[in-house]
Amino acid sequence: MPSKYVIHVREVPHRFEAVSKSGIIAWEEGCLRCAVCVKTKCVYGVYENRGLHARQMIDSIDNQCMNCLRCVQSCPGELIHKSVNPEFKAMGDSHWTPNIIANLWMQAKTGKIPVSGAGYPGPFSGPGFDSMWTDMSEIVRPTRDGIHGREYISTAIDLGKTPEFIRLSEDGSLEEGEMPLLDIPLPIILRMPPFGATGPATIAGWALAARRLGTLFSAPVDILESLKPDFAPHLMPECTMEGEDLERIPAGNRLVEIPWSEDWKSRVDSVIRKDPSLLISVRVPMAEGMEERSLTLAQEGIAIIHLEGSMSGLFLDDKTRYIKDGIRSVHRKLVEANIRDTMTLLVSGGISLAEHVAKSMLCGADGVFVDFPALIALECRMCRRCTEGLSCPVEIDQASSGWVAARVVNLLGAWHNQLLELMGAMGIRDARRLRGEVGRAMFFEELDEKTFGPMGDVEEGCELE
Repeated sequence: MPSKYVIHVREVPHRFEAVSKSGIIAWEEGCLRCAVCVKTKCVYGVYENRGLHARQMIDSIDNQCMNCLRCVQSCPGELIHKSVNPEFKAMGDSHWTPNIIANLWMQAKTGKIPVSGAGYPGPFSGPGFDSMWTDMSEIVRPTRDGIHGREYISTAIDLGKTPEFIRLSEDGSLEEGEMPLLDIPLPIILRMPPFGATGPATIAGWALAARRLGTLFSAPVDILESLKPDFAPHLMPECTMEGEDLERIPAGNRLVEIPWSEDWKSRVDSVIRKDPSLLISVRVPMAEGMEERSLTLAQEGIAIIHLEGSMSGLFLDDKTRYIKDGIRSVHRKLVEANIRDTMTLLVSGGISLAEHVAKSMLCGADGVFVDFPALIALECRMCRRCTEGLSCPVEIDQASSGWVAARVVNLLGAWHNQLLELMGAMGIRDARRLRGEVGRAMFFEELDEKTFGPMGDVEEGCELE
């Protein structure tokens, strides 16, 4: 049995006070200042922790309030009313919602799984991954996961071209193949987001996190030049193939990525001439024609294909289609061509929750890239001030590399534990088995069509009144 993969987490406090969802407690006229509400009924000790006098009443816009509403319910005069913090509501957008941002902050701080005492608080249907449900067939059986140690669950995946057969030498030993496999213990690769108030310490922190986790950090090759040589095995440089990109690839690097273009063959040949041992990933836009492009790349021997969606989890050329559908489409195309098992399929775009990792793999991906969650872990509010040349309200670029690395390790530690719990509930012991296991998933669109679609059919010879 391989050694158990464990991500060690520790609490890493925020540098700035987090924006709280717990809005305003309004003290209306008629308040007796009896202090029953906040001093004797608040189980979280919000007002006690502030060091306030028992009769001193102020609003509760802070990150100590857990939004339990007990103070509201306990007021003898029913005078307390609560609303959502306007600053909290203003964060992010329709995809990177305030609740998602707050959950990512909490996971980055504590390394713990977000749990709701009232049960699952999310949607049971909706767009994208929200329309996809997993089949927890083993949930009624005793816990069997890698957290509590009853059974080992592997979250490792292989990157590269899997040989169709193995070669043995005359002495019976395994001959090394021409296309090596790169094993990482987590189906997640860190990737630099397209925007953010980042600095050299931020980049170093992400690279340090990748090294601690045993995974990779992907970024433009010119960004990675400043990193120490010992980071090279955990870097995935993105080369535009312009200028001297290839000469900038760090020595000791194992994997490089190039964007898809019409002359992709010549670009691949350039990388091979530079270093034949390098694994090559080709980044394909998630847009019309991606199935044929992916098939062509796989048939030509490309080891890794990266499907890139938008930051909102949509196609790049069609804002009505979601990446889960694109993953399934490409996966089926490769399966039909009997070539899927020989290569690696990675996906990026809008991965915002731990469940999206597992759902992407169920749709057909081998692993995912995580970009904006690694930025939000650093207290980013997705305000996009940095895109307008304005200062970052939480000064991400001023954070130390050690703090950055610790926060990202905490985040992925929480995601890793969630993945273990999900796989344990599904009875799956190897993350590689998640790939394309659609029998363990249910899709709302398909269920809706199967259930209600026939209601609109009219049999031949029948007339509608």
